Amino acid sequence: MKFRFLLWALGLLLARASRNNPEMQQELAGKDLSFDLYTLDGKVARHFTVKAQRISSRSGRGDDPAFSLGFRDASYGFATLQAKNKQLAFMQGIQDQHIKVNGNPALVLWFQGLTRYLKKR
Repeated sequence: MKFRFLLWALGLLLARASRNNPEMQQELAGKDLSFDLYTLDGKVARHFTVKAQRISSRSGRGDDPAFSLGFRDASYGFATLQAKNKQLAFMQGIQDQHIKVNGNPALVLWFQGLTRYLKKR
């Protein structure tokens, strides 16, 4: 349940930042893609869409995501997204095969960079 709530809140924060933060809008310029974050057991999934310098999200998986991140289970996904050193947590999870990356890995790094816009100024 915590992972589902975290993904919902992430969608809300990304949507707000894409509306209100000019720096993030520049980062989103020219991007027209979608991506999924989900659990490998299929119990939790959230689909994010980037279009016209805005981000929106909805529950479930998308049809044709540019990339997707699958976490071993909800508790592992929650722990990874809440880790103090997220980059290390992601790399360790990928290496240990607890995180499955489909699609363009460069876009995964781009997505991780978007999280810097979620912090208060």
